Amino acid sequence: MKKIFRLIFKGFLAFLILSVIWVFIYKWVNVPVTPLMIIRNAQSIEKIPIEHQWVDLKNISKNLQLAVICSEDQHFLEHKGFDTKAIEKAIKEHKTGKRLRGASTISQQTAKNVFLWPQRSWIRKGLESYFTFLIETLWSKERILEVYLNSIEMGNQIYGAEAAAIFWFNKPATSLTKNEAAAVAAILPNPRKYLAEPASNYIQKRKKWILLQMRNYGAFSISK
Repeated sequence: MKKIFRLIFKGFLAFLILSVIWVFIYKWVNVPVTPLMIIRNAQSIEKIPIEHQWVDLKNISKNLQLAVICSEDQHFLEHKGFDTKAIEKAIKEHKTGKRLRGASTISQQTAKNVFLWPQRSWIRKGLESYFTFLIETLWSKERILEVYLNSIEMGNQIYGAEAAAIFWFNKPATSLTKNEAAAVAAILPNPRKYLAEPASNYIQKRKKWILLQMRNYGAFSISK
């Protein structure tokens, strides 16, 4: 039994050390590929090539930065990785009979997209919380948003702001207008199902809501 416990302890310690090194490396090194990209590519029947071009945050339109924050995580700049108010609200709504909605922050989504797999499970959720803590501790908010906007799925085999801007609007990410940015943000709940352009009635409604949130949010800056 002692040998088993010793082996488990060594494995756990090795995981902790390697995970911290992995997150620390991505503090400066751009993420070349994510587990989600690999999984989606393996699942693709049509074998559509992955579109993913990394760009620095300064080359991603402020409009898109604000649009995803307003649509996905309006307290991104304030919390430490977990939005307790959003979680409490989701639980209260669920108790009244409403469908349990997600309350994942941009930090949590980044941790899941970059380091883990998409299928839901308690193990993955636990690891997601762990990696969220690590990136919030070792990275700046600016870096988290940069990695998020370069890694998130924004269409069928389309990953990151640059690839999405070119695919949906035939322009670089730095040139996206408020309307275009809101359209991209509007499809994030299910980017393989919805279209940013031409937008369905549902996406048009989401886009209008996001634009309203962007106006209400006011001045936005994440730079140090």
